[in-house]
Amino acid sequence: MKFLKRCLKWIVIVISSIIFLLYLFDYDYILRGVRIVYFTGHNTPFIDDYPYFDNDVIERSNNPNPWPIHKDYNSVKETKKLLAVNKDWGTIAYVIIKNDSVWFENYYDGFNENSKTNSFSMAKSITTALLGKAIMDGYIKNLDQPISDFYPEYNYAKTTVGDLASMASGLDWVEHYTSPFSITARANYDDDLAETILNQKIIKTPGVEFEYLSGSTALLGMVIQKATNKPLAKYLSESFWKPLGATHDALWQLDDDEHRLAKAFTSISSNAKDFARFGKLYKNHGKWDGKQILDSAFVAKSITPRFLESPQYGYGWWLHKQDNKEFFRMQGHLGQYVIVQPNDNVIIVRLGHQKSPNLGAGEYTQDLNIYIEEAYKMLNQ
Repeated sequence: MKFLKRCLKWIVIVISSIIFLLYLFDYDYILRGVRIVYFTGHNTPFIDDYPYFDNDVIERSNNPNPWPIHKDYNSVKETKKLLAVNKDWGTIAYVIIKNDSVWFENYYDGFNENSKTNSFSMAKSITTALLGKAIMDGYIKNLDQPISDFYPEYNYAKTTVGDLASMASGLDWVEHYTSPFSITARANYDDDLAETILNQKIIKTPGVEFEYLSGSTALLGMVIQKATNKPLAKYLSESFWKPLGATHDALWQLDDDEHRLAKAFTSISSNAKDFARFGKLYKNHGKWDGKQILDSAFVAKSITPRFLESPQYGYGWWLHKQDNKEFFRMQGHLGQYVIVQPNDNVIIVRLGHQKSPNLGAGEYTQDLNIYIEEAYKMLNQ
């Protein structure tokens, strides 16, 4: 019994010391991450984690505009391969939109068409759309405006808002998703996101090469919020969520209830068909129901590679070729996708718990090809 008491005492001392050191060296955000992730039975951020964070509401349209139903709606079932990968990789929503009508949809694992789940980095595409809107509205001059106009802390650098949007910022950032000590983890769980971002310096020449960094979009969100003097959720609601006829309120995770800065690089919680509206908007060159919501030149630039050496990325949107077809997409951690093939007038949405094994930041994984291949097999039956 004395031995057990002694062991328990030392365990308490060790845990207390660790907690003290984490607070002492400003790593206390790790405790928040452990509580949210590991104490809920996960080993990575998960798709329905929004109740564990403070959120701003992205208000839905006052005149919601549900997607039309295609005349061949759900006339074809998933292929055997699609059923298998959906099960293996924890798909919770798979939707095919053809000619701007829902052609197929199915939901899994207790989720449904109204379920809110985390966009993860699909939010980067949405934040970049907000940049285009802020330029269109006159809050930001153009893609070449220096970020130092908004944050004089960067007077020493030549980074522009366009560099942030195209992942060419030169920011000191290591994109790492598993280490609790990484800057990416700090940005996701710390209670003062602005302080975290502004502590990162520009260490490379901006505007010369693609380097996928969540910090670039986080800083872009701060620039947009400062330029517009509006919370990102409010600006998103009035710029896109309402005009595009979104049927449900969405949520944007904040750093905490005091600072209330949205994580522009991640964590918009919504449903598959409301996310898909951005695919349609970009497919239609920024027009929605005949109205130019977003500048067509900005849309075209967004879905064109900025750097020939990095054809996989434009401004906030991923790009790739498959079966001689050009696709652009929104993409998020764990395999959240809005995939667009404009010539075929097809949008494919997949949301889920995980994706196929990761090839690293800035790469796409096998699951993406499969979701496209199987969708086209279904469409061509």
